[in-house]
Amino acid sequence: MRTDLLGLSADSLAALTNRGLVKRAAKETVPELRTDADSTVHGEFPGGPVASLPTGGLDVARCTCGATGVCRHVIAVILTYQHLHAEPAPPPAPTDAAPSPAASTDSPAASAVSAPSGSPAVSGGAAPSASPAEAGLSAGSAQAAGADASAGLAGTGRAESVAWSPAQITDDELTARIGARLMAAARRAERAGYTARVRRASPADPVPQVELATATVRFLIPGDLGFVHTDSVAGSRDDVIALAVWAFRVADELHPGVPEARVDVGGQVADGAGSGLERALGLAGTVLREGAAHLGHGLEAGIADVQRHLDAAGLRWPLLAVGDLAEQLASYRDRSTQYRPELLASHVAELHARHRAVTRPDATLRSSVLGTAEAAETPLRRARLESLGCRVRGVGDQRIAEVYLAHGDNAMVLVLRRQWDGEEDGAALARRRIATSTLATLATGNVVTESAVRSASRTVRLATGRVSRTTVSPSRGDWAGLPPSLLVTDYAALGRELDALPLRPVRPRIEAELVRVLAVARVEAIWYAPGDQRLDAVIADQAGHTATVTATHTVAAPGRLDSLADVLAGEHGEPRFVSGVVGRTAGGLVVEPLGLAAGDRVIVPDLQPAGGSGRLEAGADERPEPLAAVLIEARGLLAEAAHHGLSHLPPTYGERLAAAAQRLTVLGLRRAAQAVTAFAAARADGSEEAAEQAWVDAYLRLEVALDLH
Repeated sequence: MRTDLLGLSADSLAALTNRGLVKRAAKETVPELRTDADSTVHGEFPGGPVASLPTGGLDVARCTCGATGVCRHVIAVILTYQHLHAEPAPPPAPTDAAPSPAASTDSPAASAVSAPSGSPAVSGGAAPSASPAEAGLSAGSAQAAGADASAGLAGTGRAESVAWSPAQITDDELTARIGARLMAAARRAERAGYTARVRRASPADPVPQVELATATVRFLIPGDLGFVHTDSVAGSRDDVIALAVWAFRVADELHPGVPEARVDVGGQVADGAGSGLERALGLAGTVLREGAAHLGHGLEAGIADVQRHLDAAGLRWPLLAVGDLAEQLASYRDRSTQYRPELLASHVAELHARHRAVTRPDATLRSSVLGTAEAAETPLRRARLESLGCRVRGVGDQRIAEVYLAHGDNAMVLVLRRQWDGEEDGAALARRRIATSTLATLATGNVVTESAVRSASRTVRLATGRVSRTTVSPSRGDWAGLPPSLLVTDYAALGRELDALPLRPVRPRIEAELVRVLAVARVEAIWYAPGDQRLDAVIADQAGHTATVTATHTVAAPGRLDSLADVLAGEHGEPRFVSGVVGRTAGGLVVEPLGLAAGDRVIVPDLQPAGGSGRLEAGADERPEPLAAVLIEARGLLAEAAHHGLSHLPPTYGERLAAAAQRLTVLGLRRAAQAVTAFAAARADGSEEAAEQAWVDAYLRLEVALDLH
């Protein structure tokens, strides 16, 4: 008996293929089955194709219908096999009546269920041309056959699923499944180290799974690697199967019996090993010494060489940092408004921070700091994405729109980015075409696509080839079904989550890392600060904890503030959810909104036209918070060093450093003041290397202080 086929539920079949295919298979004419001595199941359809299912998973199934990939005939064979081998219902209580002929063991139905391997499974039963209803396999029952078969194995299949662990799979079995080349790739990832979240099987969910940075791996059938499901395209990242098995081994060793555990796998670095960022640090040193103002085009070849080296080593996060550094240098040369000295300085300091984090004695796991477990791009299987809104930015004479899409299966938010030349505002951009839809439709809809490709930083692009398929349907803003990691119902818990995050300079470079959906119990206040052209609103959760929704006016989205005020005031129905980028300011929780769910629709403020109900009621402008102002001033002073270069600073720079250190000391920021003073002393000593390291120390301390403020 093929226990692998019997263990596949309707949900498992839908995960391996798609739900529509399972529904179509349930309506197929019932095939005549036979099983070979090697356990291959064949299904012959009346006057039609023949489907064959050897052991080893759906990928090795074959059908003469000519379809590429798994077809409905293969699924129909599985559903029929499950129905015929499902455990029969308990017999009725014995009576004195004589058994009916239908109950005789010589009846056709009985012989069909008990047919030995190698004989026709429906011989003497339903005729090959019978309809599903005539064969006792209605469309509804066929669709549920997988679940029925699993339920029929109560006490065996389900119990086995709960007790079984993927850690029991051997490396030899993994090599046979994914091949030596992908096993070698998995070993490299293990040596670099990676983080995984392990969820064990339970009676409620008998499928063990592992969430990796690049994919989620689900083991649908105990011990059978042919029925492992990942959300990446089959064959493109099958090394994640090995990574998932090894994660289970670590979890079983360190956290036995725990339903869900986060584990670090591998990552041991030999004594004296470097970070792999040596070339990148050399580039950062050149930028800091010479400054953006004195670097010409001659550095481009060096940047390209560093990027090739980082890419070959799989150091994704430093590679992105060097890319951003190069963009800032190019923006300065082009006199673009995208250039900002503090961004340039942050990228230089980040490279040093990541190097230090993995080379110090108590080194942080390399994979999370360097991104070594990340693929540059991962094609996704059939993905269901729920839009959380859109952000429109203006950069000079360009407009950039970013659509935020929740991928519930992976509990992450992806960013779809588009850029256009011109000075159109958000309402005009809403009509722009993206793939087969418009920006407005994407920003307020549910997306089902088979052409999505995800980057390491969680941006996503939709392929537009001839065979690409993407559909968008309107969203009602039913965000209550989002994973708990994305949906916030307790604002206090979110605050604790933000406090526990690693420091930003060494965190993974995830585009929408802090995008969340906040459930709104009530709106307590709304006010407008004319001086800053900023709208603030206080929202509360059911327990009374509050957060501040804050948005600032921009010419790229002139309707942002008016529409936000209207929604929060209840003009479109009671506001239920706010999606946005969350953070901390002066100890309070703040949200920069992307979209709102009110009534039965989703509203995106950045795509609304200017004008509203006139609810922007002015409030008193708040004075800048002194602590933040001093930190920003000191950070800006250090950013000037990256702009002009340590070798080209003006004579008065030392005096300004001393004054900044004094102001920090007065406000009680003594460690930050000491770091600035140490940088000034290193400059005075004339050692370029010492000055560079002291600058990094001071800049990182100021930036972290601002993040934690």
